[in-house]
Amino acid sequence: MSQQVRVRFAPSPTGPLHIGGVRTALYNYLFARKMGGKMLLRIEDTDQNRFVPGAEEYILESLRWVGIEIDEGQGIGGPHAPYRQSERKDIYRVEAERLVAEGKAYYAFDTADELDAMRKRLEAANAPAAQYNAITRMQMKNSLTLKPEDVKARIDAGDPYVIRLKTPRKEEVRLNDLIRGWVNVHSSAIDDKVLLKSDGLPTYHLANVVDDHIMGITHVIRGEEWLPSAPLHVLLYRYLGWESTMPQFAHLPLLLKPEGNGKLSKRDADLGGFPIFPLQWTDPFSGTVARGFREDGYLPEAVVNFLALLGWNPGTEQELFTMAELISSFDIAQIHKAGARFDIEKAKWFNHQYIRQRPNEELAPAVQQQAEANGLTCSADKAIKIAGLLKERVNFAHELFTEARTIFYTPEVYDETIAAAKWNADAVRAVTVFRDALQSFDGEFMADTIKHTLSDTLQQAGIKQGKIMQAMRLALTGSGTGPDLMLTMEIIGKDEVIKRLEQALETLKTPAS
Repeated sequence: MSQQVRVRFAPSPTGPLHIGGVRTALYNYLFARKMGGKMLLRIEDTDQNRFVPGAEEYILESLRWVGIEIDEGQGIGGPHAPYRQSERKDIYRVEAERLVAEGKAYYAFDTADELDAMRKRLEAANAPAAQYNAITRMQMKNSLTLKPEDVKARIDAGDPYVIRLKTPRKEEVRLNDLIRGWVNVHSSAIDDKVLLKSDGLPTYHLANVVDDHIMGITHVIRGEEWLPSAPLHVLLYRYLGWESTMPQFAHLPLLLKPEGNGKLSKRDADLGGFPIFPLQWTDPFSGTVARGFREDGYLPEAVVNFLALLGWNPGTEQELFTMAELISSFDIAQIHKAGARFDIEKAKWFNHQYIRQRPNEELAPAVQQQAEANGLTCSADKAIKIAGLLKERVNFAHELFTEARTIFYTPEVYDETIAAAKWNADAVRAVTVFRDALQSFDGEFMADTIKHTLSDTLQQAGIKQGKIMQAMRLALTGSGTGPDLMLTMEIIGKDEVIKRLEQALETLKTPAS
């Protein structure tokens, strides 16, 4: 029996979760569900200097909002708890010390000034790379250049030190990425990365390799920015004796600016007037508020659909997917290598599609809230009717009230162009006879009965309906365009319709010749 697929999403709590991180989590989730596997959530908080209060809770809420279900990990629990790396530091130290004992890593005592001086010497000598590596380590203060007794004395005295990987000088490091194919890097291009910092916490490189091994991760699906680190991680698996159980790697394409040139940033979002975070975020230090997709009115299923197709193609013409359909269709081999342009207009299009599918009853509260915010009252029944009338015309639920302003407010002005073209003697006569018919109307004021009343009245008056409908709309709403006029009148109500028709007859006194 083949091994069960186990993937992980491992964000750092250094601020709000970027929408690109949500896409990474989504691809992990889709792959796990497609393969009948498990999705883990691990919090990589080893960089305590960058820790931001509230960020972890934000990550958990963001994943819940978009419908990504975590099977094991932070906030859920599981057999490999704890799932915060800061609470697992003893595990990493054991492995780092084992590497030292086996001659695959070493203690380094260099101060910040000494490291800076080394970099400046290399830059002055036009060295290809100013880094701590297989060549430069022999000129530095570490357990490779110091006598064993000096190393012990320094450690016993409490001198600060880090543990660095002893990178081989001349080796080819290879990995077969599921998206990019074979990646080959010569070890001379890999520096002696710090594995354990002077504060006793691991760097990302050691911690993620150790945790992925212990937690049985079979596939590491992460952003393209980690591709340069992948050969180092392959080396670590080899040095730790875990090469046979090393996960398969898949490095996802970047999210690009809307113009397609360069990586998407918060500044791009701010300039473009769109969100880059799933939820609104208030910086705990500055109080600055960053907008979120949720608060901007995007539905979670629209965000999921939009993100899924940013870098992955199902190979069909289908664009709208439920989460179940995404899981069924997902194939890691169909993820593109090239970056994906972040087209916010496409995100709005997806939201429009899902707003159209939303039951009117679910959209109605947004209408009521907006009405209340504008000092108006709106019954649930009226709000439901407004949602049904207008949801085809909006991208966001909060736009329903804006579209419905002609329902809530009696016209104060009338479109002059339409008035000049359509407000003629026939229009005045049509509005007059329709008003008179409504004054004696005692049936149920519904769109169908209104339509029949209008049609019968105009026919009796010898007026062609097609020629006066825009003028009728003008009289009722002040505009020449809008949604179904019969449904609009039903929602406005008989008394208000009569009032508006009378106002139009009074205000639009002079018919066009």
